[in-house]
Amino acid sequence: MVVPTSERSPEARVFVAFTISATVWLLVMTAAGLLASFEFTYPDLGAHAWMSFGRLRAMHTNGTFFGWATMALIGSAMWVVARSSGTRLQRVRFAWAALWLFNLATLLGSITLDTGLSNGSQEYREWIVPVYLLLVGAVLCSAVVVFSTIAKRRDREIYIGNWYIAGGFVFISLIAITALLPGYQRGLGQVAVQGFYIHNAVGMWFTFLGLGLIYYVLPKLLNKPIYSYSLGVLGFWTQLLFYPMIGAHHFEFSPLPWWIQTLAVIFSIGMIVPVWAAVGNFWMTMNGQWSTIRRSYALPFVWVGVISYFFGSTQGSIEAVRELQAIWHFTNFTVGHSHLTMYGFVTFVAWGGIYALLPSATKRQPNLLVTGLHFWCALLGVSLYVISLSIAGTLQGLTWASGSPFVASLAAAQPYWLSRAVAGSLMFVSHIAFAYNVYVMTYAPLREPRARAVVPTGAAEARA
Repeated sequence: MVVPTSERSPEARVFVAFTISATVWLLVMTAAGLLASFEFTYPDLGAHAWMSFGRLRAMHTNGTFFGWATMALIGSAMWVVARSSGTRLQRVRFAWAALWLFNLATLLGSITLDTGLSNGSQEYREWIVPVYLLLVGAVLCSAVVVFSTIAKRRDREIYIGNWYIAGGFVFISLIAITALLPGYQRGLGQVAVQGFYIHNAVGMWFTFLGLGLIYYVLPKLLNKPIYSYSLGVLGFWTQLLFYPMIGAHHFEFSPLPWWIQTLAVIFSIGMIVPVWAAVGNFWMTMNGQWSTIRRSYALPFVWVGVISYFFGSTQGSIEAVRELQAIWHFTNFTVGHSHLTMYGFVTFVAWGGIYALLPSATKRQPNLLVTGLHFWCALLGVSLYVISLSIAGTLQGLTWASGSPFVASLAAAQPYWLSRAVAGSLMFVSHIAFAYNVYVMTYAPLREPRARAVVPTGAAEARA
């Protein structure tokens, strides 16, 4: 039965609004990123200041972080906490306030960056402070909704997925406050804070929301409980133990104290524990039901996300070793690694969650052919992207290590930059397909079923 849009529940309307807003920003911000990728091969594309690589890249990274990924995951998270808690979504007005603040922050942040106003060269926090405060307000409003809904849960226990979702909101608050501390925004203090912010924004925000979504969606799609609640709790607390310290591995061989860099390497290796615990839990949950992937349009996205989480996080642990950092740091390899995690893991999980849950909210199914196009273009695109930049980064690092002139590293990496642009084009095609499916699942006009022709008995007998 299709539910008219006017009769949708409050949590369904919030879910739909967050998903549509996130999808719009996905298209806009990845278009900026695609243009920036072509500028490596065709630099004249950035002849105007507002189309220069530096401005486009900052727009792309901040916009995809907070306009796309954050809004997509929060919209899904609000639906999840309400359903898993057996209650209605609480403080719905705060949810709508959060939606407006997220959109306003992303719009103003993009405009200011493209006109040359920024918070300086601080990756993923280039938005000027007034815009950043709008983002903080949006997160706080969302947190009120999430915690109020969990507090109204039907059962005494908090479901493991909600542990991760709630934890993400706690940690992002600490991250945001640290990023704004005025006494640490210059010199080595800024370097330390930047390492803390950049890595924890991924691992203690997007990873927590993404894992919380998987812990709900995977059992829901398989119609069976998660394999081990204990493994989920182990992953939660060990992630909290190891992750906050590892941001300093982005600044190895810097003037930061050597013991901080060493601790970051040790804790990066320790991250194998929560990653393998989570992936092992998901793997055992799937045990005996692998054929389900072929019959589902959401599970393939979820499982690409799980696999990318495993390889991307394990790669990050290995990459933190000083001998490897000496080759890969400051090269294109790091860009490939970040896309394996933020795109291969976070974005694929967000898509899987939307495909799994949005039809339940709207009672409308996506177009299966378009879903297939979306999946394969995104998978091929991100695979080509990561492989190309991993090779390019390795060649860059080896060229630097050999003592060759800097221009030699550019010549070594240049053939792979066109592959990067081609890969980005495939990914952008997948985003258009996803946007169409979001339209189909939310507000597309419903098709009336065709009436089957009734042939009079006499006429049938006459033709026979």
